[in-house]
Amino acid sequence: MPSPEFPPNDSFSNETPSDLPESGLSSERGSVVEPKKLWAQIAPELKSLVRENVFERWFADARLDHDEDGTWVLTVPSDTHCLWIETNFMPELCASLGTVLDPAEAGQVRVRAEDAVPTVETDEAEDSQRGERELFAEIATSSDADSNLKRLVKRARLNPANTFDRFVVGSSNEFAHAACLAVAQGKGQAYNPLFIHGGSGMGKTHLAQALGQEFIRNRPKTKVVYLTCEQFTNEFIDAVQKGSLTRFRANYRKAEVLIVDDVQFLKGKEKTGDEFFHTFNALLDLQAQIILTSDRPACEIQSLESRLMTRFESGLTVALEPPSLEMRVAILQKKMEEWKAKIPHEILVFIAERVRSSVRRLEGALVRVATYSSLGSGDLSIARAESLLKDILREESTRKVTIDSIQRAVADYFDLRVADMTGRRRPKNIAHARQVAMYLSRELTKNSLMEIGEAFGGRDHGTIIHAVKKVKSLVESEEETREAVDHLAACLNR
Repeated sequence: MPSPEFPPNDSFSNETPSDLPESGLSSERGSVVEPKKLWAQIAPELKSLVRENVFERWFADARLDHDEDGTWVLTVPSDTHCLWIETNFMPELCASLGTVLDPAEAGQVRVRAEDAVPTVETDEAEDSQRGERELFAEIATSSDADSNLKRLVKRARLNPANTFDRFVVGSSNEFAHAACLAVAQGKGQAYNPLFIHGGSGMGKTHLAQALGQEFIRNRPKTKVVYLTCEQFTNEFIDAVQKGSLTRFRANYRKAEVLIVDDVQFLKGKEKTGDEFFHTFNALLDLQAQIILTSDRPACEIQSLESRLMTRFESGLTVALEPPSLEMRVAILQKKMEEWKAKIPHEILVFIAERVRSSVRRLEGALVRVATYSSLGSGDLSIARAESLLKDILREESTRKVTIDSIQRAVADYFDLRVADMTGRRRPKNIAHARQVAMYLSRELTKNSLMEIGEAFGGRDHGTIIHAVKKVKSLVESEEETREAVDHLAACLNR
C-alpha cells in the first residue's frame, strides 16, 4: 500500500465532483438532503464529539458523497485517514449522521480513501482523447486553472500529494532528484529512459509522480500516463481476453510521458514483456519521455529479458539510497509541519534513530505518535513513544536477512558488482565470493536449495550443496575465509 502521507489542505475540495449530480437525495425521514449540505450540518456535531483538534486533523479535508448503491460515503485524503477514522471514530461519525438521517441509514456509512475513488476508464481511446480535448479547452477559458490542473493530475492517475516541494532532498537522493527536475524542465532527451531504483519505501514513486505533475503544471496539454507494472499486466491480459488490443495499445503508445512503477515485476512474464518491449520502442521512436522505477538496477532483475534490460540501461540510471540520520530527522520535521502536529524534538530524534529501514515505515511511526499526541491521551515521552512503536521497533531490531541483502553485502565486501552474484563468469575471485554468498544464504535464511539456486541465476541445487560444503570446509581451515564469513554474518544480523 502507498506510503501514508497527508496531502496539503488545498488538495481536496468539499465541492461535489463535476461528474456527480447535485440533485437532492431523499433520506428515510422524508427530507431531501444534498451531500454537501448534510456534511455542513453534521460537521459541528462531529467536531463536538471528537474534539476540535482531532476534527481538524482527520475530518477537515473530508467530503460526504452518496454512492451508487445508495449508501453514504465519507471520502478522505488518504488510506491513513481511512484507517484511523474506521478504527477510532466510526461511532461518533454515525451518531453525527443520525442527527439528520434515519439511524439505520446513518449506521451504513462507509469511509473511503481518495485514491480508491474510481478513475475514468481509458479503454476507449477515442472517448479518452475527446475528454482530454474538452478538458484542455476548459483550462484555456477557465479562471480556476489550479482546480483544472488537479483534474488533469487525477486523470493521469497521479497522487496530488507527491510533489517536488514535499520531497526531502539529502545526500542519499540529491542526484536522483536533480535528474527528475531536469527531465521535468524538458532537458530529458539525454535521460531517456530515466530509470530510478532503490529499496522499498525510499521515495521512487514520489519522485516519479512529482516529475509527472511538473510536466502537467508546465505543459498542461502533455499526455502524461502513470501506472504500475501490475496494472499494465492486468490491462494487457484483459485486452487479450476481450480482443481489444488495438485500444490498449492506442492508450499507452500515444502517451507523451509514460511512467511505469515497479518494472521488476516484468521478470518471467514473457507475453507482457513482449508487449511492453514494443510499447517502449514505439514511444522512444516518437521521442516520448519514459520514466521507470524498480527496487533494483535493471542488470540485477532476475529472469528479465536481455533486450528489456539493455533498453532500460540505455538512458540515465539513478539510485535512491537509505537516508542518513540527519535526513530522517528532516523528513519527520517536514511531515510534522505538513500535518500541523506538535511533537518534541527529542521524540523525532528517537524515531529517526530507531527506524532506519524505509521512509514509509518512518512516516508510519510518526503517524502513530502524532495521533496519540492529538488525542491528548497523556504526556508524550520517549518511554511512551517506545511503547506505542514496540512492534515497529521489534521488526527493525530483527530485520529479516534475505538472499538479496546477502548478495549485496558480499559484493560490497569483495568489491564486485551484485550482478556477478547471479552471472556466469567464473574467475576465481568471483566464484569464491559467489560461493560465500550461497553459503550465507543457506545458513541465514529459510529459503530452500531450489530457491537459493534460482536467486543465483538459475543454478541447480547440486551447485548450492557443493558451494555450502566447500565454504564450510574453508571456514574450518582458513582464517581469512572464517573472518570474512563472520564479518558478513555480523553485518547482516546487525
